[in-house]
Amino acid sequence: MKKLIFSLAILALTVVACQPNSDEVVPNQEVATIDMSDFYVYTDSDVEKPSSNAKKDKCQTMKVLNRQLKENPGLEKRMFDIEKHTRTYIYFKGKPKNPGGGNGGGNTPPPAPDPYIGIITIPVVVNILEDPAHPVTQAHIDSQIAILNADFNNNNPNTAGVPKEFADLVADTEITFTLAAINRKASSKSEWGTRDAMKLESEGGIDATDPTNNLNLWVCEIGGGILGYAQFPGGTLATDGVVIGSDYFGENAAGGVYGHGRTATHEVGHWLNLRHIWGDGRCRQDDFVADTPSSDGANYGCPSYPTVNCKSNDMTMNYMDYVDDNCMYMFSNGQNDRIRAIFASEGPRESFVN
Repeated sequence: MKKLIFSLAILALTVVACQPNSDEVVPNQEVATIDMSDFYVYTDSDVEKPSSNAKKDKCQTMKVLNRQLKENPGLEKRMFDIEKHTRTYIYFKGKPKNPGGGNGGGNTPPPAPDPYIGIITIPVVVNILEDPAHPVTQAHIDSQIAILNADFNNNNPNTAGVPKEFADLVADTEITFTLAAINRKASSKSEWGTRDAMKLESEGGIDATDPTNNLNLWVCEIGGGILGYAQFPGGTLATDGVVIGSDYFGENAAGGVYGHGRTATHEVGHWLNLRHIWGDGRCRQDDFVADTPSSDGANYGCPSYPTVNCKSNDMTMNYMDYVDDNCMYMFSNGQNDRIRAIFASEGPRESFVN
């Protein structure tokens, strides 16, 4: 009995000792207040109105997003939730997860720490709508996978030319792309457009292969001078992936200045939740990345440094700008944080690491 009474006394003391004082700061009970006031999805891009300047049609991702938002009433809310998850993840990046599992009474608990260590491996399924006038060879495919791996692992040889201003911001995203399958289908279409027909067997295209576990690339003649487009996280699963014009896939002489595989790098960046570096708006419309300078529009060609817009030097060499393939050669650390967030616990591409 004495032993029992002594044990109960010790337990009582332990319970009392574990109660925080009213003025004590409880560690790991932080509640995030995530500012979403600047969030946007719609832009001025309109897929129904082709640009009079062919260069501006390099990437159709934002135009396609505007169409998808109109057709899918729930998409805007899903993208809002994904963005809030992303910002919460970045806010708590590097902070220890609450061991008690609580969130201090708040409604925005931190996401779990990275559910992976090091490299993320993404299987790639290449779906080719074959046009004899624009052949896609095994060499094109192999070179495209190699280019993606070089770019996302900071092995682009041109990165040596990054200006000193941005040198400490160059990211290695530690993402490895592996070729999982190649699907080929003969096509008589000269133009597939941007309404996702190439992604649907019912419309003559090729259905996506398990998009929760594979990155699907569709290679075809898009038409209209368009290089490619992608679908952001949160969109319809059946159309999830990236579309690339046949001449711009891999190392391809037919693509000219856009024939070095960087269309895929740019579009996969969108698939990984990156916006255009200028935010598809003026100086005050952001790409949601803290370490990329504000700009008021895309850059083209091979700009000299410095190129100044919005009172700061543009990061023209970023993969999410519109410059020539050989003149884009970096992702930033802030962009990498956004990428990592979508693979974290409850992120939209969490299935790729589980």
